[in-house]
Amino acid sequence: MSTESLPQSALQLSPRRHSTAAHSLEDLVREQLQHFGIAPGSPHGQTLARLARALIEANGAAHEAWRLTNETLSGLDRRDRIAWFNAKRFACFQLAKVLDTLQNPLRATYQSLMDDPATTVAKGPYPLFDNVTALFSATPVITRTATYVYACTEWVEDAFQGKELLHEIYSRLLNPTSICLANHIVDLEAGPEAADYFAWNFNSGMAAIDATLANLLGYEDIVLASRNVYGGTYQLLHDWYGKRSNLSVSLEWFDGETGAAFTERLAGIERQYAERLAQGRQIYVYVESPCNPHGNVLDVPAICRVAHEHGLTVICDATIATPILQRTLRRADRRERPDFVIHSYTKDLCGSGNTTAGVVIGRNERMFLPKGQTVRAAGHDGHEREYRWDETMFWNVYYVKGAFLDSDKAFEVLSGMRTLELRVLQKCINTIVLARSLALNPMINVHCSAVAGHPNGPLRERLMTLGLPAPLFTIDFQGSAAHPLRLEKWRLQRLLDSLEPAFGLQVSLGQTNTVVLCPGLTSHSELSEAALQAAGITPSTLRISVGDEDPRYLLEHLRRAAELAAGETAPEFVAGFPPRARLDAIYQEVYADVHRRWIAARCAA
Repeated sequence: MSTESLPQSALQLSPRRHSTAAHSLEDLVREQLQHFGIAPGSPHGQTLARLARALIEANGAAHEAWRLTNETLSGLDRRDRIAWFNAKRFACFQLAKVLDTLQNPLRATYQSLMDDPATTVAKGPYPLFDNVTALFSATPVITRTATYVYACTEWVEDAFQGKELLHEIYSRLLNPTSICLANHIVDLEAGPEAADYFAWNFNSGMAAIDATLANLLGYEDIVLASRNVYGGTYQLLHDWYGKRSNLSVSLEWFDGETGAAFTERLAGIERQYAERLAQGRQIYVYVESPCNPHGNVLDVPAICRVAHEHGLTVICDATIATPILQRTLRRADRRERPDFVIHSYTKDLCGSGNTTAGVVIGRNERMFLPKGQTVRAAGHDGHEREYRWDETMFWNVYYVKGAFLDSDKAFEVLSGMRTLELRVLQKCINTIVLARSLALNPMINVHCSAVAGHPNGPLRERLMTLGLPAPLFTIDFQGSAAHPLRLEKWRLQRLLDSLEPAFGLQVSLGQTNTVVLCPGLTSHSELSEAALQAAGITPSTLRISVGDEDPRYLLEHLRRAAELAAGETAPEFVAGFPPRARLDAIYQEVYADVHRRWIAARCAA
């Protein structure tokens, strides 16, 4: 028997997996004992040989279970899937019990060696002893460590090549709690096709955006972005990537929300940059949907389809919708999916506002490959191409830049996500109530697709879960030709400064409480006057990030604040707020309608 004839599952468990001279299973076991200085014929040697054989055989069976699962799972009915899951789950406990039993002789031997108190104190408890039961914690364990114990030289060598994921090496790169979160968001975003996708977590949403751009953009490339994006994104693209001393990227915008509007603008960009494109430069598409600050929905599937027909890569910031309201990676037609999906965990996914974090999700071959590996795969555009390991986000950005997410933050996000659906549902109800009620005041302009007749309404109905709106919209106090409102600047400031405590005067969005800000002064203050105007942001624009409170309480407080600020000079403005009875009727109608549709959709699933 040659070395090559040994199964890979057997070599995988050897401390000499790359340098073995074994030609048989018995050779492999003997070689392992000799590697650690154990005489094979001794009582200890014979016992450890039995254990090694059993473990090698068990690893072979585990690989076979993996193969069978991949080949047969889609054809199994739900009863058999339940049986398979619980049988394999129990096998995990059996393996853990073997490890737990092995702790006893291992601990006794360790104690016989650690006979110096000073050394024992300095080293602390040996990590292998008491961590086994943590595998069965009902919530993910917060792994507060910078580094990890590794098994042997050849295994850690593989780890640094990205070929041994059991060894996470260093928490700047990998951490069990963060990996748990990454796997969870992929399951939530991609559903049945989660196996095709990979995620990397970052310490903020902006770090996730920067990592994606840094991984893709080259010198003098072109970014075609949707008009309404987060102000920090605008600043990053315009002030850093567009800077001549950095990458001199050209930043272009498209207005409108449809595939047709994007197609028209793309054609113009291709003509404008024909010479640069001929020299090998690339166009990258960046969209945010629903957008910040107005909450309008873009036709992301149509935009992706057009972009992919032109061989372009699409990045989508889907933070505001979360995977509950918009499932961008579950489109049946892969051409309609973005190549990269970004979320700021800081917002609704975490929900409590007690941490900052972000994530990028992409197809496996674009996110991670072991060192030296090249694969051919079809992208979302349907065209097969070659992907190299050093072009993946892990090696190109994540491995070298250090913007990792630590275990405590990852745990905060995981804990918050447990209530995501219920929180988002309540926020959508509140958004509809607030928008419709405020729209009854003729002196308030409401920019929200939940208002009847809003031009973005059809896209919201078609693309968002249950046609629900994003829990984010804007209003302004500009009035209209028929109902002019001219508030002096100091009165408008008094109005805004009187919104506490009902409304939180806070930056960010996606909290449990409703928060408001003036985008032109805060979140989008990086934009020029012309850019603000193009984005539909006026000096009196107020962005409302809707929380979980009773919307009637918020509306009553806003009415009182308006009375305090402008009751003397604009009594008709104050009188325009609907009475409590009307608010009650709107709230009851919306609450019942949304829950009725939500239950019907769940029952139909």
